[in-house]
Amino acid sequence: MTVLLAVYIVLVGQRAVAFLATGLAVGIGIGVALLVVAAVGAVLLVLEFRFGLRITRLGARLEREGGAPDDVVPVRPSGRPDRSAADELFPRYRAAVEAAPGDWRAWYRLGVVYDAAGDRKRARAAMRTALTHAR
Repeated sequence: MTVLLAVYIVLVGQRAVAFLATGLAVGIGIGVALLVVAAVGAVLLVLEFRFGLRITRLGARLEREGGAPDDVVPVRPSGRPDRSAADELFPRYRAAVEAAPGDWRAWYRLGVVYDAAGDRKRARAAMRTALTHAR
């Protein structure tokens, strides 16, 4: 997906330059708008890539410390985690965060459980909190 998005950004950038080269007011307006779209896409791509790298490093650090979640969530034949099994683990990890709200390790583990339960929004929020506390 990252490669496809990068190709899309390049193609939009090329179209923007072509519109700017027309010299017409409408073409220049469209070209500027396309440049803005390409710039926003590039910034978001870099931010997401950076977030992924930072989370990966944090996970490796937790693994080296021996603190990675040891619970195994069974997966369905499709490869997706069994949500009900992940939901059963949630209260324990949530309690760990409530007991130590400044512990990045607890937040990271909670993010992993949220992700296994399919709640991507909360998983990302928990991971962001873990990154904040890890500094």
